[in-house]
Amino acid sequence: MITNIKNGLDVSTVVQAAVSQHGATHEDLIPILLSVNEQLGYLPTEALSEISHSLRLAHSEIMAVASFYRMLSTEPRGKHVIQFCESAPCHVMGGRQVLRALQEELNLEPGQTSADGQWTLLEISCPGICGVGPVMMIDEDVYGNLVPERLSEILAKYRE
Repeated sequence: MITNIKNGLDVSTVVQAAVSQHGATHEDLIPILLSVNEQLGYLPTEALSEISHSLRLAHSEIMAVASFYRMLSTEPRGKHVIQFCESAPCHVMGGRQVLRALQEELNLEPGQTSADGQWTLLEISCPGICGVGPVMMIDEDVYGNLVPERLSEILAKYRE
């Protein structure tokens, strides 16, 4: 039995539940990956191998899909994932200054996860809400019209 360290779930059980829920065809791959990623917090190698076996797809094909989509991760992510918009409209509205302040506040570079496992900072392309830029998402929550002075207050909502 292979257990995910972060939340103690059995990887095989999580994969089999996702396959049972979504099906075992090539078309079911993305929903399965999304489900497993949500349950385990990322897609460990063991899960990808089990999905490959269950769907009878090459491991390389599973890995290509898992590494293509930003909402999926093959590396552990923090408890809270911050996605900061790097698009031109957000940049023009002061996004670079906000991102620098966010990096200083968290002591992280984009793509990194904090040592305590609390935060992962990602840069994303336009989420489509340019009218309220600069924009970031923390988990499923969206924050717009950001200025560096608001960051501490926003992050405090997620601190343990």
